[in-house]
Amino acid sequence: MSTAAQVLASVIAVLLVSVWLMESFFYRSPRLYPMFLLERRDFDAVRLWIVNLGFYNLTTGVALALGVVLARTGHVPQGEALVAFTAAQHVFLALVLLATERRLWLNTLLEGVPAAILLIVVL
Repeated sequence: MSTAAQVLASVIAVLLVSVWLMESFFYRSPRLYPMFLLERRDFDAVRLWIVNLGFYNLTTGVALALGVVLARTGHVPQGEALVAFTAAQHVFLALVLLATERRLWLNTLLEGVPAAILLIVVL
């Protein structure tokens, strides 16, 4: 796996861990209302889903990091496969997000474009 792919995968992994923190622990912060399209009155109703989604982002961030570690320790095909699958998954999920809620177009770009670039670089 190229150095560029490893760096991009690592950056995306860090971003996903940041999103995990926001979704799982800080989603009640007024600064994040626009990002999640949340209202204070909705917190209890969405808690189950947003926290779960946060941990989903944590596990995919870990998968990217693990793919880089595998590639760097001599398990290149396995690392590339893990990184490529995770990148493809995020491209797909970005399209689902856009189809589901067009007001989250910026979130879609932030999730999908780096993942698409990573997928192209890995393949």
